[in-house]
Amino acid sequence: MNAPNAAGWRPSMGEAGEMKNQTSSGDYGLMLEEALSFELGAADKCGVDLDPADRAPSEALGRFLRQSAPGLPGLTEPETVRHYTRLSRQNYAIDLGPFPLGSCTMKHNPRLNEKMARLPGFADVHPLQPQATVQGALEVIEQLADWLITLTGMASVAMSPKAGAHGELCGLLCIRAALDARGEARDVVLVPESAHGTNPATAAFAGFKVESIPATAAGRVDLEALKAKLGPKVAGVMITNPNTCGLFEPDMRAIADAVHAAGGYVYCDGANFNAIVGKVRPGDLGVDAMHINLHKTFSTPHGGGGPGAGPVVLSEALAPFAPLPFVTRGADGSIHLVEEENAGEGHDQAFGRMVAFHGQMGMFTRALTYILSHGADGLRQVAEDAVLNANYVLRACEDLLPAPFAASGPCMHEALFSDAGLAEGFSTLDIAKGLIDEGFHPMTVYFPLVVKGAMLVEPTETESKAGLDRFIASLRSLAERAKAGDESLHSAPHFAPRRRLDETLAARKPVLVWQGEPGVAGTPSLSEIGGS
Repeated sequence: MNAPNAAGWRPSMGEAGEMKNQTSSGDYGLMLEEALSFELGAADKCGVDLDPADRAPSEALGRFLRQSAPGLPGLTEPETVRHYTRLSRQNYAIDLGPFPLGSCTMKHNPRLNEKMARLPGFADVHPLQPQATVQGALEVIEQLADWLITLTGMASVAMSPKAGAHGELCGLLCIRAALDARGEARDVVLVPESAHGTNPATAAFAGFKVESIPATAAGRVDLEALKAKLGPKVAGVMITNPNTCGLFEPDMRAIADAVHAAGGYVYCDGANFNAIVGKVRPGDLGVDAMHINLHKTFSTPHGGGGPGAGPVVLSEALAPFAPLPFVTRGADGSIHLVEEENAGEGHDQAFGRMVAFHGQMGMFTRALTYILSHGADGLRQVAEDAVLNANYVLRACEDLLPAPFAASGPCMHEALFSDAGLAEGFSTLDIAKGLIDEGFHPMTVYFPLVVKGAMLVEPTETESKAGLDRFIASLRSLAERAKAGDESLHSAPHFAPRRRLDETLAARKPVLVWQGEPGVAGTPSLSEIGGS
């Protein structure tokens, strides 16, 4: 949309930011305008012909009989297909371009993984099948568990947690169970400022009191401040490494030693494991529990492509308290699930279970496929390339966008910038919205909170140098415009299906229910919640 077409025409903007060159349809080439399904359909319209009912509904339904029409829009099949296809064209996707979301690791999902997960023996497996009929699936779980234990240098792994925060809860419940077994009522968890935001939330949810640990000027945990807070009430520390500033914690071993000496445990948020996989084993750093986001490090689908999986690796100290069920191999070579305590498996201290069944078979199959296709050397290269790409972005943009911790050395998998150097009145939000016009999904904004106007960029290892150069060129262009006071940035995006919303109003007063009759414009328009 930024370059003229063959006829030399392109959209131009008026003073108020509206598009001057309007079309009668509202569509611009392949950027299609689409109304709500309620506006397209009508209550008296149906896409199929149905014969009248030859008898009255059964009286057995009683009060469940509908007393009036549901008020849904009637659409034909072509209208329905086109509606959702047109909407899908307004979605950004990893198959369209990079998702530079720092702290999320949105990278390419190899199609080989998808093919393996769709094999009938995995895609069609049912959690209530007899275990003798799912030996192959159980072996996939066992092999993946063995790889996770090996890569992290830990003693065991709980495979059932469904996501990162679920894994955090699992690790903290293991810590609580271990403390209960010791007869100690420790109720404080220390959380550094540079940790992921879910860490303090999970600790509070698990019943612990949260105390914050400040960061140093270099963006790392203040070791002396942490030591000063240690005592008989501290159950442990939740630390993210590499941390949310995209930096490795060089004092990790010293932190673990100090916490252990004080009688506590060390929980490591493993969301950023993709930056160190094959290079560093968290077990060697003194970690007692760590969740692993399979969608981040091992490239299973993220978000809507889920469901997720967040296995938790455990040290020898916490392994006895891991939740049920777990996979084990018998003397005859068969694999089975241990689903009850005191089952003769030496696992009678489990704190309970996290879920009804064992885990997410599709995610396990994808993750194991990813691991086996890469091998040990390939996984090491994953970390190396992720770190290389992030540092390439950091050094390519630090002259225009302040990089608060660049002076302390290379970053890990994320490049962190600030909006401190922009012209007065311009902010991170203007850069983010401008990226939409450039055809990119914005980076993570205003996080971590320790940096003013933070812009956290994670290119991942799956982006090529050519792709990064395109992104860098756009980011630099936007930074230059913001430094020069280009007012058009305040109204960006201009070329998206919808303009900038009043996000605060949209969050506080979302329009969630259709108001009116199908086929008649009756719901509040986007302009009423701050859009256009």
